[in-house]
Amino acid sequence: MVGFLQSLVSGVSIGCVYALVALGFVLIYKATEVVNFAQGELMMVGAFFAFTLVDMGHLPFVIGVPLAMACAALFGALLNQSLLRPLIGRSPFTTVLATVALATLLRSLASMVPGWGTQTHSLANPVAGQKTQLGGVILSHEHLIVIAATLLLCAALYLFFRFTRVGVALQAVSQNQLAAGYCGVPVKRMHSLIWAISAAVSALAGVLLAPMTFVHTGMGYVGLKAFPAAVIGGFGSIPGAILGGLFIGLIEELSGLYAPEGVKHVAAYVALLALLVARPQGLFGVSLRERA
Repeated sequence: MVGFLQSLVSGVSIGCVYALVALGFVLIYKATEVVNFAQGELMMVGAFFAFTLVDMGHLPFVIGVPLAMACAALFGALLNQSLLRPLIGRSPFTTVLATVALATLLRSLASMVPGWGTQTHSLANPVAGQKTQLGGVILSHEHLIVIAATLLLCAALYLFFRFTRVGVALQAVSQNQLAAGYCGVPVKRMHSLIWAISAAVSALAGVLLAPMTFVHTGMGYVGLKAFPAAVIGGFGSIPGAILGGLFIGLIEELSGLYAPEGVKHVAAYVALLALLVARPQGLFGVSLRERA
């Protein structure tokens, strides 16, 4: 039972990271109908921004991380304007290939940045190594911070989309870009904003993941685990992305505890295939049928 509870806490923690990256997938897809396969690399760049500001620039953690998220947001908006905006009107396949190429490009460029390189770096944080024992379960403060930060961010995003004019405008763009444009919503500006928000969320995910996997150019491959989370939740559903990430995290940790060695690395994709067979639209997706 102790091992189960320990794996449960670890699964929820890593699942929160998957959920944040999956949330980035969903935010961009809902607003622009683009599947951004460079989402994991945006997380990697955001983690390197935090490493640069906190470890290399010696800024306090609570100041460096928000600044890193702001830098990632600006970087995401610039990517949208320079890469995605010229591809408006092209086939979806062309846009997807562009994001795949962008992912490879970002990994290569990050490896050439002085101070980043191909080495593995640690990101200093104020709770490193701190633990609390509850019964027989050891709770790492880093895991608790991940869970708390994910809850706070989800609450902030809910309030933003529900009660602000910009948030409502973004919802309008996600539902019908043409109608939103006719109503005076600056659609292109909203696209840049959603890329900025998505990049900032992914940067936070990178900061939260850093104590578990450190900061390196390959950490963006986490996006390959977050993508099944977004699909399982129902691509386009924000609550689904959160629950899908938690589901993948728990499946991974529990399969690592009870299943044979190696199953942990494929458990997310097995779960994805099983769900797609039973419910192709995902847990919270909407099934659309054309009437003859």
